[in-house]
Amino acid sequence: MSLDHAATKPHEQLAAALADDLTAVNTMIRERMASEHAPRIPQVTAHLVEAGGKRLRPMLTLAAARMCGYDGPYHIHLAATVEFIHTATLLHDDVVDESRQRRGRPTANLLWDNTSSVLVGDYLFARSFQLMVETGSLRVLDILANASATIAEGEVLQLTAAADLATTEEIYIKVVRGKTAALFSAAMEVGGEIAGQDAATKQALFDYGDALGVSFQIVDDLLDYGGTEATGKNIGDDFRERKLTLPVIRAVAAADADERAFWDRTIQKGRQEDADLDHAISLLHRHGTLESTRADAIAWAGKAKDALGVIPDHALKTMLVDLADYVVARIR
Repeated sequence: MSLDHAATKPHEQLAAALADDLTAVNTMIRERMASEHAPRIPQVTAHLVEAGGKRLRPMLTLAAARMCGYDGPYHIHLAATVEFIHTATLLHDDVVDESRQRRGRPTANLLWDNTSSVLVGDYLFARSFQLMVETGSLRVLDILANASATIAEGEVLQLTAAADLATTEEIYIKVVRGKTAALFSAAMEVGGEIAGQDAATKQALFDYGDALGVSFQIVDDLLDYGGTEATGKNIGDDFRERKLTLPVIRAVAAADADERAFWDRTIQKGRQEDADLDHAISLLHRHGTLESTRADAIAWAGKAKDALGVIPDHALKTMLVDLADYVVARIR
């Protein structure tokens, strides 16, 4: 099922419920991505920020704050901060991955150059820290600074684990928790922090974001081998880029000598031929790793829903529960 064609779209329900806040966030983003001296900064930033993304991460911050009863102004700052951090990492990722397309459009590094993408990403990180400071909360700064460091750590770990057949499931989860889940969990936690919630509530918000982020990334990795055009994924990109994601890690662990030689040639050494992707997918089916990975994604979505059990009933809580189911809707 495509996220864009599902009968129920929790992210759209969230957007409708948070419409006024999202308008304020978008206004702040446009104001803070401006640069008096370097017009390329807003040009590059706008290309990505206004490319039709769902604003999922900032919506998590807004939803968490509102669900916890916050009625001040700083959830807007924090939601804009989260979006700036996310955009900065995308700019850097596209350079590292030598990507040419994102959200159906040419990447910034293709339209401009790698140097512009890296430096504008750095600028957005700096802007994000300015926004954090304006909240006046050291704990908020601590949460988002730690998340930024964890994201970078996860990306570097992925570099060292890439194309290494010794990469384990434990390392894979560490990468996913770093590069994806860290911002989901921080986005939720700062919403509770700015609302002055107790430790148990903030931990529940963190746990929801962490589990949702892991599920989100596992689904994305799974669709690289089992998706369709309707899901928005180009089948086989991870294989061609020699990324060891969960279905492949499990297939390598179950491989016989011939299969191990195949993975060594295509992933470890990078010598790929035209029919290799089809053969790789057949091996994943042979060992049931697509199904087991699917089960893991659904289990992580279940953990996200369970984490919200301590949160009092609220319309936004219901939408967040539905969102966890929605993340795995493409693979059910």
